[in-house]
Amino acid sequence: MAVKIRMKRIGAKKRPFYRIVVADSRRAVKGKFIEEIGFYNPISDPRMFRINADKVKEWMSNGAKPSDTVNRLFKEYGVYEGEGIIEQGCSNEAKPKKHYDAEPLPPKEESVEAPEEDDQEEAEAETQEAEAGEEATEEAE
Repeated sequence: MAVKIRMKRIGAKKRPFYRIVVADSRRAVKGKFIEEIGFYNPISDPRMFRINADKVKEWMSNGAKPSDTVNRLFKEYGVYEGEGIIEQGCSNEAKPKKHYDAEPLPPKEESVEAPEEDDQEEAEAETQEAEAGEEATEEAE
């Protein structure tokens, strides 16, 4: 079985995102894979790249060969020299969302009106009727 380390494209149309996977070379590009070892996001600024260098070395010692693109990325990000998890462009801080330059809307004024006495009496009457109906069904059982 010829094993390759290659990229599996996921993401929306015109918004690529790649998982770096170890897969049988005879499988389809979007097909079943053996193990996911990292990801690459070329759209973000800066580009996000995260890979487990130990897994890469383990698979390459077992005979896996990286594709040309993956090999270029590994050299660019220093995967062959590094150990552990290699991250570049990944941050735990959430980026602030871009806001429009428009002025914020003024706060909404809420007017709460006290219910009239007639409405209170009607509501009380309805609750008493409902309670009486529940008692009648309990007695029937």
